[in-house]
Amino acid sequence: MRCCHADFALVEGSDRGFTVGMPTFTFGPGVLAEAGDNARDLGMTRVGLFTDTRLVSGEHVAKVRASLAAAGVDVAVYDAVKIEPDDASFQDAARFAAGGRFDGYVSVGGGSVMDTCKVANLYAEHPADFMAYVNAPIGEGRRVPGAVRPHIACPTTSGTGSETTGIAIFTLRSINAKTGIISRRLIPSIALVDPDVTRSLPGAAVAATGFDCMSHALESITARAYPRRLNPAKGVLRPVSQGANPFSDMLATKALELVGAFLERAVRDASDTEARTEMMYAAMLAGIAFNAAGCHLPHGLSYAVSGLTKNWHVPGYPEGASLVPHGMAVVLNNPSVWRHTAPASPERHLHCAHCLGADVRGAGPEFAGEALATRVIAMMRATGMPNGLNALGFDESHVDALATGAEPQYRVIRNAPVDIGRDELKRLFRSALRYW
Repeated sequence: MRCCHADFALVEGSDRGFTVGMPTFTFGPGVLAEAGDNARDLGMTRVGLFTDTRLVSGEHVAKVRASLAAAGVDVAVYDAVKIEPDDASFQDAARFAAGGRFDGYVSVGGGSVMDTCKVANLYAEHPADFMAYVNAPIGEGRRVPGAVRPHIACPTTSGTGSETTGIAIFTLRSINAKTGIISRRLIPSIALVDPDVTRSLPGAAVAATGFDCMSHALESITARAYPRRLNPAKGVLRPVSQGANPFSDMLATKALELVGAFLERAVRDASDTEARTEMMYAAMLAGIAFNAAGCHLPHGLSYAVSGLTKNWHVPGYPEGASLVPHGMAVVLNNPSVWRHTAPASPERHLHCAHCLGADVRGAGPEFAGEALATRVIAMMRATGMPNGLNALGFDESHVDALATGAEPQYRVIRNAPVDIGRDELKRLFRSALRYW
């Protein structure tokens, strides 16, 4: 697969550079116990520790709290994080942060916890109307005006990569669809990525977050190349998600190889330490990759799916409310998308299929989309994913509403390698209704 160092298309004001942001990260079993040393080194004396009600009394939070206490750091706990957060839960967390007079933050949890901590940190440090920093055109898309407080992110799932990104995703209740806040200033200062946390994860959670990781990598590699980005902003105004670039290609490729080799094993067997460790590493790599390159259609379509699904529950996730795990909503749109986007970059789609374990020897460019879609479907079936959007209760009568929910997701949809309008969105959702 060729890189795009010199892929300077004839786009007015085409960018000649790409920027990569990431935290300082430590990877390895037991590194949660290093939270205190890192907090002290960052000058933290009083931290807001963000987690959720399921984790607050568990071993991972206990380990982090003990480390912070040993370092002499005062801790106030916020455990009201909502899994798959919305604007109300973000604002509640921001009020806690604003009243806490914290000089730093620690998050212990999955993507919802880390994203909530990022946003609470932002609004406590730079107060504004909530929609001010929300991605345009849904919100104002205002630039974060300055630095936020240090944040140590401790992921407890193997897929979101939120510990490495400046992105926070939530459901905006007024439109019943997901959107986000994005800035390099929101990238955590330090990520402590401890694969020991995955030992207690149920298989359904490993599958959903693992497919999120997979799609981060696939979308990074197949995104519009950074010199072809339609937004010509440069320098400090260059967007966080700026299109495929050589650095993101390298990390995403390795992440896909690991997902292809270890995801199914990690879902089947919680005692498979090798598989669960490698999936944790893949998630971190894919997070760095998509933070630089950006996601595109699978994520853009998923936000409408998450917002419109009713009466859906997955074992291992909170009871009492309809909830589609983010990675599940993403992967259900994957095969449909790859069949559509492959003609724009067949070499890259074949490369992705090969990385995931497909035999693509002798496959011509006309088979690139089908090769990748077929491999993803096989992985979905092997890990118990639903058979397309039909399984979540969608049918032809919902296609128009799904397209309406996806249309405002400019930030990601315009990062696709092909131009997409409403008619194309409807075709993609229609093709994702059932796969086998």
